[in-house]
Amino acid sequence: MEAAKFERRDGRWGAVRGNWATLLLPIAEDDSIDFSRLADEMDTLVAAGVDGVYSNGTAGEFHNQTEAEFDAIQQMLADRCGAASVPFVIGACQPDPRVSLERVRRAAALRPEAIQVILPDWWPVTMPEAQDFLDLAAQAAGTVPLILYHPPHAKRVFAPEQLAEILAPFPNVVGIKMGDGDADWYAQARRHLGDIGIYVPGHHLATGVSEGVAAGAFSNVACLSPSGAQRWTQLMATDLEAALGIERKLRSFFDTHIVPFGRVHGYSNAALDKLLAAIGGWADVGTRLRRPYRWIDPQVVPALRREARAALPEIMG
Repeated sequence: MEAAKFERRDGRWGAVRGNWATLLLPIAEDDSIDFSRLADEMDTLVAAGVDGVYSNGTAGEFHNQTEAEFDAIQQMLADRCGAASVPFVIGACQPDPRVSLERVRRAAALRPEAIQVILPDWWPVTMPEAQDFLDLAAQAAGTVPLILYHPPHAKRVFAPEQLAEILAPFPNVVGIKMGDGDADWYAQARRHLGDIGIYVPGHHLATGVSEGVAAGAFSNVACLSPSGAQRWTQLMATDLEAALGIERKLRSFFDTHIVPFGRVHGYSNAALDKLLAAIGGWADVGTRLRRPYRWIDPQVVPALRREARAALPEIMG
């Protein structure tokens, strides 16, 4: 399947564009990672024809793994994607900068398209501290590009102008995964972030493309349906207005049926992403998170699946 064309300026991001699907960890009742189910999930993502697969985002529970588990997940990802010639990105994220830098070093040896990092998170970093961390991460990554994961729930969220200043000395930081905003936010992103790839929330991707900003998405829509998210991404290259129409339906479905689990009931983003995967039913992931984090009762899934199929035939088909 030909990748959608994201033609924003002279982007640094190379192959890291379009619809990227995340690994979600199947957790057994004894709180262990079920690597057999994880392998099946990886094979399903490869078969779905997504633009790429990434590991250890929030949905991959990077914050709740041992280092041996981290290594096993990344090796499996590299082996399976490498055999199928599917691009992959490794998340070396960890709130502890020492652990994160060691993860970056080990991830670089697997030669991913890029490595995702977050800024140290126990104490909010200043701009000079953010630059110092990225300098250390760039040294650890060697020739492998970096992507800064800068989510809205970070303890300090930098504006586009600040991010431009932070990233100016680091041409090997090729992109930022971040929350978007209104028309003014997009204008600021265009003005300040130049050729840096911006990865917007998955269910906002058509807007990001229409604004001339998005390089792609590390996508929550791919949690719902990897193949449906890929079809939608492809549509953006040929009929952006139709893709924007699907986005409006996605936003309505998320706002009505998914967001309240977090905003009202206090479930984490990882719990919401696993719920989406359970609704999609494309892999045996389950809704269970690793303790102490709460997960959503799978009994809600059948009714939500009916709602999704009715509201989102272009994605769920």
